[in-house]
Amino acid sequence: MIPQVFKEVIDLGDGREISIETGKLAKQAHGSVVVQSGNCMLLCTVVSNYKQSDVDFLPLTVDYREKFAAAGRYPGGFFKREARPSDGEVLTMRLVDRVLRPLFPKDYHAETQVMIQLMSHDENVMPDAMAGLAASAAIQLSDAPFECPISEARVARVNGEFIINPTRTQLEESDIDMMIGASTDSVMMVEGEMDEISEEEMTEAIKFAHEAIKKQCEAQVKLAEAFGKKETREYDGEREDEALEKKIHEMAYDKVYAIAKAGSAKHERTASFGEIKEEIKASFSDEEREDYGNLISKYYAKAEKAAVRDLTLEEGLRLDGRKTDEIRPIWCEVDYLPSTHGSAIFTRGETQALATVTLGTSREASQIDMPSYEGEETFYLHYNFPPFSTGEARPIRGTSRREVGHGNLAQRALKGMIPADCPYTVRVVSEVLESNGSSSMATVCAGTMSLMDAGVQLKKPVSGIAMGLISDAESGKYAVLSDILGDEDHLGDMDFKVTGTADGITACQMDIKVKGLSYDILVKALKQARDGRLHILEKLTNTIEAPRTDVKGHAPKMITRRIPNEFIGAMIGPGGKVIQELQKETGTTIVINEDPVTEEGIIEILGTNQEGIDKVIAKIDSVTFKPVKGSVYEVKVIKLLDFGAVVEYIDAPGNEVLLHISELAWERTNNVTDVVKMGDVLDVKYFGVDPKTRKEKVSRKALLPKPPREDKKEASPKKEE
Repeated sequence: MIPQVFKEVIDLGDGREISIETGKLAKQAHGSVVVQSGNCMLLCTVVSNYKQSDVDFLPLTVDYREKFAAAGRYPGGFFKREARPSDGEVLTMRLVDRVLRPLFPKDYHAETQVMIQLMSHDENVMPDAMAGLAASAAIQLSDAPFECPISEARVARVNGEFIINPTRTQLEESDIDMMIGASTDSVMMVEGEMDEISEEEMTEAIKFAHEAIKKQCEAQVKLAEAFGKKETREYDGEREDEALEKKIHEMAYDKVYAIAKAGSAKHERTASFGEIKEEIKASFSDEEREDYGNLISKYYAKAEKAAVRDLTLEEGLRLDGRKTDEIRPIWCEVDYLPSTHGSAIFTRGETQALATVTLGTSREASQIDMPSYEGEETFYLHYNFPPFSTGEARPIRGTSRREVGHGNLAQRALKGMIPADCPYTVRVVSEVLESNGSSSMATVCAGTMSLMDAGVQLKKPVSGIAMGLISDAESGKYAVLSDILGDEDHLGDMDFKVTGTADGITACQMDIKVKGLSYDILVKALKQARDGRLHILEKLTNTIEAPRTDVKGHAPKMITRRIPNEFIGAMIGPGGKVIQELQKETGTTIVINEDPVTEEGIIEILGTNQEGIDKVIAKIDSVTFKPVKGSVYEVKVIKLLDFGAVVEYIDAPGNEVLLHISELAWERTNNVTDVVKMGDVLDVKYFGVDPKTRKEKVSRKALLPKPPREDKKEASPKKEE
């Protein structure tokens, strides 16, 4: 018997709907929902252990997976089952995690797992836009402590009109692609890419998405009430001691404030704060330290945070001595690595990124193989964050989710500036060598310069900046911080990264930790970010003013040619023989693809030697050569036969035609060698295909003056009568 099903429907306002359903699937999970739009269906479950973990943070895991069966496909590769998550899945996990995590109580440390699975795919529905809704709805049906329902929505703008959760086709026509995460009252997360839009346009897009999210939150509340809202579980929270907290605050606050005001470097400041903490610990007996456990460290951290925030709000000063809108010293260098196709160093304060560029053919494109999307990227960026960049020694276990996310942000910032006619596949790799505040924005800046150094003709240079916000609800004071430090990222109420050209924003990422942030403050913060971005952009263009006019001598040159479809086989040869021998002979890489629209062959020639490239072009011209009827061509005799000479077109080596003995001269020719010899170069006229022989006809004699005809014999005299 099918159990009772509870369902709520959300109207998107343009004939599309999203439904949230519970009661049928995964009933042993603490909360489970099926979210559906069109034929797209997501199953989300949440389970949170009833025993607190022995850690001082929330061990939350958000897992998003797309099942290939959902799209009627098999997984690629040798093993036909889903394995490690793709970058696309990891990015969706991060989008959901960033909104959920702050809404669990700070003292809730139970192992919590949110699993979202794409069970049915619809090519007109992008499933990642509904993942946040599914996660929050499942949590609302559980008894896990959670502040309020949230949701996420994608907003696009097509022809000036905003659209919620657009199709992929609509997204391709849009100048905005933003994912917004919010509760009914507050926007909490923003991430996306844009086509050089203004700060005001970005704010309007956020407002539009927030209105749609409010309806989705309302639907979750109704579903939970209909299903039967569970009582929030009781759990053993962290131990608190107000007297101890007050004591440590009094011991630490002034000392921390003084050190923070001194404006020291990271290592010096960290050491000084560490000394204060150790002094406070030493003031307690061994028995007290054992009894209080981690409370001393916890309350010291609160006092330190309060002192640093107050310094900024009251005096407009920051940990390193800067003013709120001041940017750390910057130095840049290009062409640092001699063997790469392009390279650049960007150093801002204690953050440094070294970016490299590699140029290749379409064969090096990054293949995307997900159930919800198949395609390829001819521009992609990889970001590496080794432990030494923060002065740590820790194991490296593959690419982290953070590295995937930061690399994606930098890629989105730059990709719109790669010209559509760029013939190369372009890979940028950022190696973060030092980090104390937004290495992802340093990656954008280093990436811009390395692309210009490589000769990639960027439409416009792009820079990026990380901003912060410190606010006090009671006093109404707030401070927008330009170019934040790592410590300021941790202690602030909002951190956001904005990238763009001199003309507008190309990408952004925001995490807003304060409730009810006004749009006025948001716009002010974005405009302050613009000023900082332009300052940094000037530093980049002072280092390299414009893209190099050509690639470097050791970098491959790329030539692209199109040929009619009928010649592709001849160019490749039987078993690839022709193209393989040509690559070996010329030292080039040759890739042949077929245009899916025109069905033409697209030939990419990649090589460092211009002579080799020229030989390939000559071969293409030869293979695709078609003589024009009535035209005259220079040919060379390459073979002598009893009935004529085989000649080769000088301009198209390899293209041969028979010059018949009857077309050598006007006079009767008994032997071919009487007129031509091996190696002779001569002109012939092309007559097309002879309708009688059905073979191509060329003639030498047609270009020679025709001899005068002999007079006819005089008529015999009349017989005498």
